Amino acid sequence: MTGSSTPLAPAAFSYPGHGSNAGIGVAICHGFTGSPLSVLPWAEHLARQGFAVSVPLLPGHGTDWRDLARHGWQDWYGAFEDSYLELAARTRHCYVAGLSMGGTIALRAAARHPVAGVAVVNLGLSFYDRRVRYIGLLKHVQRTTVPVQEPNPTAAATEDGDYSLTPLEAVHQLSRLFKAALRDLPAVAAPALVFKSATDIVVPPSSMELLRKRLGSRELEVVSLPGSGHVATLDVDAGLIFEQSVQFFLQHAGSPAAPGRPATTTTETP
Repeated sequence: MTGSSTPLAPAAFSYPGHGSNAGIGVAICHGFTGSPLSVLPWAEHLARQGFAVSVPLLPGHGTDWRDLARHGWQDWYGAFEDSYLELAARTRHCYVAGLSMGGTIALRAAARHPVAGVAVVNLGLSFYDRRVRYIGLLKHVQRTTVPVQEPNPTAAATEDGDYSLTPLEAVHQLSRLFKAALRDLPAVAAPALVFKSATDIVVPPSSMELLRKRLGSRELEVVSLPGSGHVATLDVDAGLIFEQSVQFFLQHAGSPAAPGRPATTTTETP
């Protein structure tokens, strides 16, 4: 579920910011089984624009697959929340952002803290469970997940996580995270920007339906990514994500959200 064109070892990313945008922070969360490498191009682009950026390495991620089962979703969320709070303490306006499961974690942070806004790519609130297959009248459950191969990928694969051996317990933790995030969605009051790939074979359309139904924010903009699969940050639509997210961060800096307002009509950007 992740990839990178940078042959670096998985590690947290941090940039203090510079120039007129140094007071704007963006805490980014990577996806399930991945590492900061999966969002590094996005983080580096924001850093070049002068934003203060933080991308933590979630516990159990980016290393040996066995580590993933030794940590629960609360550990993953807690690591990101700590990163956000540290960044928010030294910036005037702080956003949360994420890819796939990282978007789920970012939204939960937005429900619990006064973020300036939230930007997510291919948000996961549900997922295709490829561990379960029905053969006639028999139900077969695999103990591990099978890696998802995207058609015509443009990003080079990394070794930050072994997707073919994702432990079943870690998948259960992912499901529990989704349920917790769904409960918190009505409390999200900040403006939200959602990028969604047209050919996402990992996250089903039901995730967007759940978001539209439960999100508490009055401002929800959905941008369609026409040329990429699930890992859109590193695919052919990266430029669109970079441009639109920078505009979003600059537009809403200093615009506090009013809690408790119902969601309004979604803006669709082709």
